[in-house]
Amino acid sequence: MTDLEKCMESLITIFHHYADEDGDGKTLSKKELNKLIETELPTFLKTQKDPKAVEKIRKDLDQNRDDKLDFEEFLSLVVGLSMACEKCYVLHEQKKGKKC
Repeated sequence: MTDLEKCMESLITIFHHYADEDGDGKTLSKKELNKLIETELPTFLKTQKDPKAVEKIRKDLDQNRDDKLDFEEFLSLVVGLSMACEKCYVLHEQKKGKKC
């Protein structure tokens, strides 16, 4: 598999690993999402100044308002964080004098 294919497989595997904890397997409950973020995104969690940041993010991601995140809603979190990280990457590269 290519690097991108491995990344896609990892996203799917990680989502289902946490979604399976309550036996559902198709969605992340509030508890499952919190555990996923604590385990898989500890650096992101440490940078949050607002103790309610994760709850606010969860509510924003829950488009159908069922208090669970399906895979598509979960991908919105991954995409948003990836876009923010890419902006930091570009700024860092520009400071080093490289073009992106």
